[in-house]
Amino acid sequence: MYTKKCLLYEAEISQRSLHQSEVSSSSQARQKLEGLLNKNMRIRMTDGRTLVGLFLCTDRDCNVILGSAQEFLKSTDTFSQSEPRVLGLAMIPGHHVVSIEVEADSLDDTQGFGANH
Repeated sequence: MYTKKCLLYEAEISQRSLHQSEVSSSSQARQKLEGLLNKNMRIRMTDGRTLVGLFLCTDRDCNVILGSAQEFLKSTDTFSQSEPRVLGLAMIPGHHVVSIEVEADSLDDTQGFGANH
């Protein structure tokens, strides 16, 4: 009887510590995401377009809101750089996001638009 109670108590403690670690990692992820707010981002989309703008918001479906966004079309000619189209506020559905990069000036620990997140 004593052993059974000890095992139940140990299981309860490990369950609590597991829950606390999940909450801890969740709050760490939230802090990292909050640190990216108002940073310049480049988002590549499934249709080849690239949007550049300020990261304002996201949700659990990975939809992203960019402010002061500009759209760059995928060019067929590698030598020509198309002019950006000014969008302003843009919502990118999460299922269309291929990659997200953060501008180096926005973060201290990255180099250029090379930090994939």
